[in-house]
Amino acid sequence: MTHSKASVATESYRASRLRIWLIPFTVLLAAAVALLASTLWVDTHLLGGSAPVLFQMFHPNPTAAANTLGNAGEIVAAVLAIALTVVSIIVELASNRYTHRVTELFVSEPINFLVMSLFVLTAVQSLWVTMAIDASRTEPFIPYFSVGVTMALLTVCLLILLPYFAFVFAFLNPIQIVDRICRHTLRVIARPGRKSLGLRKLEAIRGVEQLADVAVNAMEHRDKGVSMASVHALKQLLLDYQGLRAGLPEPWFRLEDELVRNPDFVSMDAQVLAEVASRKAWFEMKVLRQYQTIYGEALHRMRDISYVVAIDTRLIAEQAQKRDDAALLHLCMKFINTYLRAAINAKDVRTAYNVFNQYRLLAQSLLSAKEGAYTIEIARYFKYYGLISYGANLPFILETVAYDLCALCELAYERGSPVLPELLRILLRVDKESDSAVQEQSLRGVRKAQVKLATFFLLRDEPERARQIYNDMASDDLTRLASIRDELISVRAPEYWEIIDRGTNFDYLPAERRGYLDEFFNWFEGLPRARSAFSSSAPSAPGQTMMGPDPKHDEA
Repeated sequence: MTHSKASVATESYRASRLRIWLIPFTVLLAAAVALLASTLWVDTHLLGGSAPVLFQMFHPNPTAAANTLGNAGEIVAAVLAIALTVVSIIVELASNRYTHRVTELFVSEPINFLVMSLFVLTAVQSLWVTMAIDASRTEPFIPYFSVGVTMALLTVCLLILLPYFAFVFAFLNPIQIVDRICRHTLRVIARPGRKSLGLRKLEAIRGVEQLADVAVNAMEHRDKGVSMASVHALKQLLLDYQGLRAGLPEPWFRLEDELVRNPDFVSMDAQVLAEVASRKAWFEMKVLRQYQTIYGEALHRMRDISYVVAIDTRLIAEQAQKRDDAALLHLCMKFINTYLRAAINAKDVRTAYNVFNQYRLLAQSLLSAKEGAYTIEIARYFKYYGLISYGANLPFILETVAYDLCALCELAYERGSPVLPELLRILLRVDKESDSAVQEQSLRGVRKAQVKLATFFLLRDEPERARQIYNDMASDDLTRLASIRDELISVRAPEYWEIIDRGTNFDYLPAERRGYLDEFFNWFEGLPRARSAFSSSAPSAPGQTMMGPDPKHDEA
């Protein structure tokens, strides 16, 4: 954790202590003193009382002192019983709702021990001080100091009850539970303590699994905020772990003993385990496997969590690239590929659409790394999963792939990247493996993306690259090409007319690029003339052109 983050955490902790303990306790104490003082003032000044009140309070009648302390023990015991009952019920409910780790964390919290100890000690003190009072003598014996201490303890016990309940509710806040599990896991990894290395590994794995459990259980109860907090905590845990790796001993990175029998590793092939061990990446693999579990649970159930998993996986990959950690970067790419496969198998078009968006952002951030080799690798995955989606009767995913590849080509040109020719080749090949002319006829979105890229090149005075796109389309049906041209001309709204994560209208062309449509399509001899006017920016044939997820293929 960085110094700034640690400072923020410290300030937050101090503010929490003031809010939960000091301020309520001070207010209650002031209210109790004010109430006592005002009632005594009324008795002594308005009602004509003449007894020395303060002296009487600190030098009580033996019989009255004995009776008061006897009742004090019963009061403290009753309050303790109420507190234990309420706390036990709340802790059990939180444990059942999120994770069994709640009980363990609560029991090990020192504040709970201190508060309960205060109640017990006060009860014991009041019982024994009562026994010390002797009112039968000619000169009764009263241990005034002990009585004063006992009354002070009793007062504190009663005043602290409400702040303690506030602490319990704050402690059991699920976001706080997630934060505590995360911090505890990092402490176990960073500090050897009295635990052996093997136990530290198991404790670290346990912390990761419990964060995932909180996310999954929160989804069961529709607690989206808690699920998101758990996903973010896993990301932060992994990133903080990267800062600790250099200080960890070599045996920490070995994948052996109980670690191999963990459910996330036991099913892996020996060769895969050997690769993970050689890369010293078992902890990273464990975190990302939990991401995979959360992602699978969220499909068709709570899609926002799937998106957050994809976003955080991308952020981890970007940080890995900044640290020049190729192993972690490739591992993240493998898991994003896994997310895409799961979305396609579940026919969840909307989730695949958003995961591709995150994958494109990752490809853009990697464009300058290793001369764009990572971006080319991702572009090939785009094509692969786009064609798989098309074969699974999810054509809009392939259209999304085409538009994302178009965006990568434009960015590669703007940055002068040497990978532009290969990106363009992949884009032009993305619709070349269809099974029939019927399928080829329906790939309108892919052609639209390619036409948009042609206008980009013409605007940048790169007619040769636009000609590459023309040559790829030269054998297409002219009527189909004319309708594609007409639909692109008709779209005037830069934003899609529904709320979607990307927000952009895939088919929109800025005015300066729209003017190059005629120049491009004039290269096709015999193409029908463009229609002169359009009354709407919507697609002319609903379902043929989609600027967002196609509802026909979206089961939700």
